[in-house]
Amino acid sequence: PKIVARYNDNEVRLVKTEGEWVWHKHDETDELFLILEGEFEMAFRNRTLTVGPGELLLVPRGVEHRPAARKGLVKLLLIDPVGTPNTGNVRT
Repeated sequence: PKIVARYNDNEVRLVKTEGEWVWHKHDETDELFLILEGEFEMAFRNRTLTVGPGELLLVPRGVEHRPAARKGLVKLLLIDPVGTPNTGNVRT
């Protein structure tokens, strides 16, 4: 991710991604994804959501999830508190 702005105690990050991330959760914060280009999937333990350009997805704190860009490159914007690792409880 490329940090493009900081406000209050948050970072605005631009991300280009392909493939599947690992299952993880963020115990201390919600996570915001704004899809800019491409088709993005967010798997939860009980369902999978597909979101496209211009759509916003919020993952509540403590909810296990696995992001994926299975149909090629996806560009998205993330907003997280400063220092939040991409994969929550997993070090990358």
